Amino acid sequence: MPPTPKPTPKYATFHRTVVMPPSLPPRPWTTLVPPEALLPEIGSESIVLLDCRHKLDDPEAGPRAYDDGHILGAHHAHIDRDLSGPVGPTTGRHPLPDPDRFRRAASRWGVAPHAQVVAYDDVGGAFAARAWWLLRHHGHDAVAVLDGGLQAYISAGGRLTREMPTRYAEDTFHSGPGHLPTVDAKSIAARLPAAPGTLIDVRDPTRYRGDEEPIDPVAGHIPGARNKPFKSHLDRDGRFLPSDRLRADYQTLLADRKPDEVAFYCGSGVTATHGILALEVAGLYGAALYPGSWSEWCSDRERPVATGEEEVRA
Repeated sequence: MPPTPKPTPKYATFHRTVVMPPSLPPRPWTTLVPPEALLPEIGSESIVLLDCRHKLDDPEAGPRAYDDGHILGAHHAHIDRDLSGPVGPTTGRHPLPDPDRFRRAASRWGVAPHAQVVAYDDVGGAFAARAWWLLRHHGHDAVAVLDGGLQAYISAGGRLTREMPTRYAEDTFHSGPGHLPTVDAKSIAARLPAAPGTLIDVRDPTRYRGDEEPIDPVAGHIPGARNKPFKSHLDRDGRFLPSDRLRADYQTLLADRKPDEVAFYCGSGVTATHGILALEVAGLYGAALYPGSWSEWCSDRERPVATGEEEVRA
C-alpha cells in the first residue's frame, strides 16, 4: 500500500487552511520569516509579534492602522515612542532609545529569553528592521522581520483582528545594548579622508544626490558615501531578493571592503537598519549602524557635505 499522505495542517479559526510548502526555515528565525512559516505559529505563547507600521509625516498613522486590524497577538511598537529616544539639539530625528526604557517596552510586549520575536510593517520591512536591529543590539537573537510584511501575510491566508493582546507586567527582558556595532559622527569625520566607500546611504537617490530634501534642512550626503536605496533590496511584491542576488549586489558595491568595515546610514537611523538586515540575509555580517544618520550629520554646519554621485572604484 502507498504511504498515507500527511494531512494538511489546520490553524486557528481566524484564518483559512494553508498548504505548507516543503522548505520553511526552522526556528529560531534570525533574519526573515516567510508568512507561510508564521501562520501555524499564530497564537503560540512563544511568539511575540510587533506591529511597526508608521508614517514619518503622520506619527499616529501606525496606531490607527493597528487599531483597525493587526495580526492576532501583535503589540504596536511605535517608532517614535518605543523604538527611539527623545530628540535633542545635536541628535538625529530618531536617536536610539534609553536602554532602561527599551527594556521596559520589550518586557511589556512579552519578550523573554526564549521568545521568538517577529516584527512586521506594510512597507517592505523599512520600519520593522528597526525593531529587529534594536533587539539584536540588546542581545536578543531570535528576532526576524516578516518577509513581505502585512500584505504577504494576508495573501498567504492570514486574517487580521482588532482584539488587543495581553500587556505583560513582569520584568522579562534584561539584556543591554552593545551587541551590534555602531559609529558616531566623530569617528566618521576622523576616517573620511582615508576611507571612502565605508559608508552606505540607503536613502532614495534624489535625496542622496541632493536634488531634493523634503525632511532635513540640508540636502546632500556624507562625502565618500555610496548609495544603495533600501528599496533595492526588495522585489516588486515587497519581499527581499534572494540571498545570492543580495550578496552579489553588495559584493559589487563594497568592492574591496569587508562588511565589518562599513556602516549604514539614512535620514535618521531607521531605514539604515534595513541595509544591515539585507547584508545578513546575504550572509555578510558585521556592518555598523550610524544611528544619528544624515539628520544628525547635517545639524552641524561645520561638517562637510557632498552632492551628486560618488565614483565607485574597485
